[in-house]
Amino acid sequence: MKVKEQLLGLTPYQPGKPIEDVKRELGLNKITKLASNENPFGSSQKAIEAAKNELNNVAIYPDGYSKTLREKVASHIGVAENQIIFGSGSDEVIQIICRSLLSPNTNTVMANPSFSQYKHNAVIEGAEIREIENINGEHDLDGMLNAIDTQTKVVWVCTPNNPTGTYIGEEKLVNFIKQVPNDVLVVVDEAYYEYVVAEDYPNTVALLDQYPNLVILRTFSKAYGLASLRVGFGIGHPDFIQAIEPARGPFNTSRAGQAAAAAALDDADFIETCVKANRKGLEQFYAFCEEKGLSYFPSQANFILIDFKRSGQEVFDYLLSKGFIVRSGTALGYPTSVRITVGSYEQNQEIIEVLTEMLEQSR
Repeated sequence: MKVKEQLLGLTPYQPGKPIEDVKRELGLNKITKLASNENPFGSSQKAIEAAKNELNNVAIYPDGYSKTLREKVASHIGVAENQIIFGSGSDEVIQIICRSLLSPNTNTVMANPSFSQYKHNAVIEGAEIREIENINGEHDLDGMLNAIDTQTKVVWVCTPNNPTGTYIGEEKLVNFIKQVPNDVLVVVDEAYYEYVVAEDYPNTVALLDQYPNLVILRTFSKAYGLASLRVGFGIGHPDFIQAIEPARGPFNTSRAGQAAAAAALDDADFIETCVKANRKGLEQFYAFCEEKGLSYFPSQANFILIDFKRSGQEVFDYLLSKGFIVRSGTALGYPTSVRITVGSYEQNQEIIEVLTEMLEQSR
């Protein structure tokens, strides 16, 4: 049996190493995972209780329309209910968009490096990939505009960008969207939206009425701490959302996921606490980098990409041997860097101490 040619040589998404595997392989008792940009403070107790309450209903299919969650999200962000499409994480919404718009003889434009799933899903659909190299870790928006032609169907904008943590200010983003042809979809991926503190970060939701070709992606996996429950969503023009709904699988979000996400929206204090702690954590890493003369990108997300001027895989392996799981920059387009999720204050201090030891040993 022959699968699509596009799948040949295409590797599955590579998540960070599971804690259990690292413990077993290295004989370690304590493992600190700072690889997948999960919330180190867990999730809201309101969300946990809501998920627990659904365990008695696991034999019953979830609401395929996600009515309760839909109402909560629409009210929370200020859009109509028919402007939202839900996915098993925002990853699935990316897949739905690619399935709906891309095919052979079409192309899609994206920054490089950026989130891998834009390219991954576009390859599966047989579309041409047009990757525009970042400039100092930021999207080259002019280069992306120049790459658009009559066969372009989707342009991906990741802000804050993964893996750099850099963002696009309001003036730059609005100017970019204005110049994109109105028959080309602009996807603004805001997976780390809740962590952003930059004053000029755009209010993208306010742009939806003016730009029907705009879709915004958000998720409950990051700041809300519901990564394992897989709930994300896209926001766009009602006509477009309705048009791509047939590409969404039935019952694609679980009862527990829907309930937890809806409850999480009621706990603004939890998010505020996490955002403040994340800022303090980033300052710990900034101070470390400045002291050691290491290059890094100032981040608006809950991770930092640090350039150690040596093999990122080497740094990854060293940290792994000490019980810390991070992401090697080798697979992220920055081969001399590692991406570290901001943890608790104590976790940050511990990994900084280990990194300091590593640097001292190599003098």
